Amino acid sequence: MGIFNGLLGNATEVKVEDLQQELNPILADGESIEMAYKVLRDMYIFTNKRLLLIDKQGFTGKKVDYHTIPYKSISHFAVEAAGHFDMEAELKIWISSSKEPIVKTLKKGTDVVGIQKTIANFMFN
Repeated sequence: MGIFNGLLGNATEVKVEDLQQELNPILADGESIEMAYKVLRDMYIFTNKRLLLIDKQGFTGKKVDYHTIPYKSISHFAVEAAGHFDMEAELKIWISSSKEPIVKTLKKGTDVVGIQKTIANFMFN
Protein backbone atom coordinates (compact mmCIF):
# COMPACT_ATOMS: atom_id res chain seq x y z
CA MET A 1 0.00 0.00 0.00
CA GLY A 2 2.94 2.38 0.62
CA ILE A 3 4.04 2.32 -3.03
CA PHE A 4 0.44 2.82 -4.17
CA ASN A 5 0.05 5.82 -1.85
CA GLY A 6 3.32 7.27 -3.15
CA LEU A 7 2.20 6.96 -6.76
CA LEU A 8 -1.01 8.78 -5.93
CA GLY A 9 0.95 11.55 -4.23
CA ASN A 10 -0.29 10.90 -0.71
CA ALA A 11 2.01 12.17 2.00
CA THR A 12 3.42 9.49 4.21
CA GLU A 13 5.31 10.00 7.43
CA VAL A 14 9.02 9.21 7.09
CA LYS A 15 11.19 7.62 9.77
CA VAL A 16 13.21 10.38 11.38
CA GLU A 17 16.21 8.10 11.94
CA ASP A 18 16.54 7.45 8.19
CA LEU A 19 16.55 11.16 7.33
CA GLN A 20 18.74 12.39 10.19
CA GLN A 21 21.84 10.76 8.72
CA GLU A 22 20.98 11.73 5.12
CA LEU A 23 20.38 15.41 5.96
CA ASN A 24 23.05 15.73 8.65
CA PRO A 25 25.43 17.67 6.34
CA ILE A 26 22.89 20.50 5.93
CA LEU A 27 21.50 20.59 9.47
CA ALA A 28 22.71 23.28 11.85
CA ASP A 29 24.62 22.40 15.01
CA GLY A 30 22.11 21.12 17.55
CA GLU A 31 19.35 20.79 14.94
CA SER A 32 17.35 17.58 14.90
CA ILE A 33 14.53 16.31 12.74
CA GLU A 34 11.29 16.02 14.69
CA MET A 35 8.87 14.88 11.97
CA ALA A 36 8.88 14.41 8.20
CA TYR A 37 6.35 13.81 5.44
CA LYS A 38 7.09 12.64 1.91
CA VAL A 39 4.95 13.21 -1.20
CA LEU A 40 6.48 11.29 -4.11
CA ARG A 41 9.99 12.82 -4.19
CA ASP A 42 9.20 16.01 -2.24
CA MET A 43 9.48 16.25 1.53
CA TYR A 44 8.25 18.45 4.38
CA ILE A 45 10.86 18.25 7.14
CA PHE A 46 10.04 19.68 10.58
CA THR A 47 13.16 20.21 12.68
CA ASN A 48 13.45 21.75 16.11
CA LYS A 49 14.56 25.00 14.38
CA ARG A 50 12.84 25.28 10.98
CA LEU A 51 10.52 23.91 8.33
CA LEU A 52 12.58 22.55 5.44
CA LEU A 53 10.78 22.03 2.12
CA ILE A 54 12.71 19.73 -0.21
CA ASP A 55 11.60 19.74 -3.84
CA LYS A 56 13.28 17.25 -6.18
CA GLN A 57 12.88 18.49 -9.72
CA GLY A 58 13.18 17.08 -13.19
CA PHE A 59 12.89 13.57 -14.51
CA THR A 60 15.91 12.22 -12.65
CA GLY A 61 15.42 14.24 -9.47
CA LYS A 62 19.08 15.30 -9.48
CA LYS A 63 18.14 18.97 -9.18
CA VAL A 64 16.98 19.64 -5.63
CA ASP A 65 15.56 22.84 -4.12
CA TYR A 66 15.99 23.22 -0.35
CA HIS A 67 13.70 25.93 1.04
CA THR A 68 14.19 26.87 4.69
CA ILE A 69 11.48 28.62 6.67
CA PRO A 70 12.33 29.53 10.27
CA TYR A 71 9.23 29.01 12.42
CA LYS A 72 9.55 32.53 13.82
CA SER A 73 9.14 33.88 10.24
CA ILE A 74 5.77 32.22 9.67
CA SER A 75 3.13 34.89 10.21
CA HIS A 76 0.20 32.61 9.38
CA PHE A 77 -0.78 29.61 7.31
CA ALA A 78 -3.89 28.12 5.72
CA VAL A 79 -5.07 24.86 4.23
CA GLU A 80 -7.62 25.20 1.47
CA ALA A 81 -9.71 22.28 0.25
CA ALA A 82 -12.77 22.46 -1.97
CA GLY A 83 -14.60 19.60 -0.29
CA HIS A 84 -15.14 15.85 -0.42
CA PHE A 85 -14.78 15.56 -4.17
CA ASP A 86 -11.60 17.62 -4.42
CA MET A 87 -8.57 15.49 -5.19
CA GLU A 88 -6.12 17.81 -3.45
CA ALA A 89 -5.69 20.63 -0.97
CA GLU A 90 -3.33 23.57 -0.84
CA LEU A 91 -1.07 24.49 2.03
CA LYS A 92 -0.30 28.22 2.08
CA ILE A 93 2.40 29.62 4.34
CA TRP A 94 2.95 33.35 4.69
CA ILE A 95 6.34 34.46 5.89
CA SER A 96 6.90 37.88 7.39
CA SER A 97 9.16 39.13 4.60
CA SER A 98 6.81 38.32 1.70
CA LYS A 99 3.36 39.41 0.53
CA GLU A 100 2.68 36.21 -1.40
CA PRO A 101 2.41 32.84 0.34
CA ILE A 102 4.45 29.76 -0.36
CA VAL A 103 1.93 27.34 -1.84
CA LYS A 104 2.29 23.56 -1.75
CA THR A 105 -0.22 21.13 -3.20
CA LEU A 106 -1.27 18.29 -0.90
CA LYS A 107 -2.73 15.32 -2.72
CA LYS A 108 -5.85 13.48 -1.57
CA GLY A 109 -5.04 11.27 1.38
CA THR A 110 -2.35 13.56 2.80
CA ASP A 111 -2.42 13.93 6.57
CA VAL A 112 -3.52 17.58 6.29
CA VAL A 113 -4.54 17.70 9.94
CA GLY A 114 -1.17 16.32 11.04
CA ILE A 115 0.74 18.86 8.96
CA GLN A 116 -1.39 21.74 10.31
CA LYS A 117 -0.93 20.58 13.88
CA THR A 118 2.82 20.20 13.46
CA ILE A 119 3.21 23.72 12.01
CA ALA A 120 1.04 25.17 14.80
CA ASN A 121 2.98 23.33 17.51
CA PHE A 122 6.32 24.66 16.26
CA MET A 123 5.04 28.18 15.54
CA PHE A 124 3.74 28.66 19.06
CA ASN A 125 6.62 26.93 20.82
